[in-house]
Amino acid sequence: MARYRDLREWLEIVDGKGQLARIDGAHWDLEIGAITDMVCKSHDLKPALLFDKVVGHPSGYRLLSSSLNSIQRLALTCGMPADIADLEFVRTWTRHVQGLQPIPPRVVQSGTVLENVYEGDQIDMLKFPSPRWHDLDGGRYIGTATMIITRDPDNGELNVGCYRIMVYDGRMLGMLISLQHGGAYHRRKWFARGKPCPAVISFGHDPLLFMAAATPLAHGKNELSWAGGIRGEPVEVIEGALTGLPIPASSEIAVEGFFLPDDQRPEGPFGEFTGYYASGERPEPAFRVDRLMHRNDPILLGAPRGRPPDDPTFWQTRFKASAIWEGLEAAGVPDIQGVWCHHPNSSFFTVISIKQRYAGHARQAGLVAQNCRAGIGFSRWMIVVDEDIDPSNIDDVLWALSTRADPERAIEITRFNLNNPLDTARAPENRIHSSRCVIEACRAWEWKERFPVVAETKRELADEVRRKWSERIWRTKGAAR
Repeated sequence: MARYRDLREWLEIVDGKGQLARIDGAHWDLEIGAITDMVCKSHDLKPALLFDKVVGHPSGYRLLSSSLNSIQRLALTCGMPADIADLEFVRTWTRHVQGLQPIPPRVVQSGTVLENVYEGDQIDMLKFPSPRWHDLDGGRYIGTATMIITRDPDNGELNVGCYRIMVYDGRMLGMLISLQHGGAYHRRKWFARGKPCPAVISFGHDPLLFMAAATPLAHGKNELSWAGGIRGEPVEVIEGALTGLPIPASSEIAVEGFFLPDDQRPEGPFGEFTGYYASGERPEPAFRVDRLMHRNDPILLGAPRGRPPDDPTFWQTRFKASAIWEGLEAAGVPDIQGVWCHHPNSSFFTVISIKQRYAGHARQAGLVAQNCRAGIGFSRWMIVVDEDIDPSNIDDVLWALSTRADPERAIEITRFNLNNPLDTARAPENRIHSSRCVIEACRAWEWKERFPVVAETKRELADEVRRKWSERIWRTKGAAR
């Protein structure tokens, strides 16, 4: 069963753990973005940030950012033990999603999202504290952790996606949806019929719903059912009065409306997951809000992209590593000990730990990881290490890379791979393909048994010493741990 029912119960638990910072009086123009960015890049505890009394907005119209930037908050959201370690989270999550039984959403007649309802000229999207996150943004972005729900006009299949949303005025919004995403596919189908495309957007909700919307699922899988399977109970939804599309009943802010085929407006620029302004301003179909619903004292959920680590980095790194681990095992690669992605929402720099079983095992793991469903996008660097290396510990990884990888034999470069148009390492006119690299940073198989022994304190002795001396050393006031 769910540990909490909605965003507000989630916030109560987080506040009780001392992981919520309340900030009054920040400015929507750059200041909220700067605070969020600084917290994301802090090496200390990264609290969730709840902004209220935002300059120019009524008290009670709030914004939450940095929601999932701690292992405790991520564990709470995913139903994991609060004290779980990073790599163990990836391992446990991989097993969990492999056996996940989806639970379809449950339609209810009412919900807290209907506490305030506006239609037509009553609608004012500018009353919400939408930030201009960074100084080169094309405008104010109300949507960075959204759920956009559309329906295929042919077969009725739903898609739930997470796309950035700019505010133009009180009723009109702009949205970038890459052509390969389900929302764009549905929109093209509606436009081909000469009709506007209906959609529902939720702007504030349980962080699990944000993760469901932003996590690529296999074709045909329903994101709301996936979230229900994680929660252990159905996500309650109401049917939109204008579109018939499902709306999370406990959403803080939600709208119904239509993408307009004959109204294109400039959207962007905005930061991308690569950490750059990799795509500029371009015309996109405008979205007209025809019905606005929100709770009393609504909370807008934000998760802006930028130079990593950015707001979504923490959870997306772990989810991506889990998906690659699952892909490796599905392809039959044995004895995977751990997987870690050192860049968010992509496999730019992925480390795989294996227990070597045969000649070629390490290279096989790297090449399969590059080409499994989760790794096929930005798989620029795949580092394969032995089981004694913690793939999430960059010091461990660099030590293995420096002492076990002979460049002449360890490096495999593949060419003409599928690429992403946001690839900043290649000129814009040369981004159709990319090269990738697998590095074997393992003990060489041919003489593995003669490889020098590591000089280190064994784990059993380390545990014993820690128990005996922790009061004098690790708990000494001011001592670093």
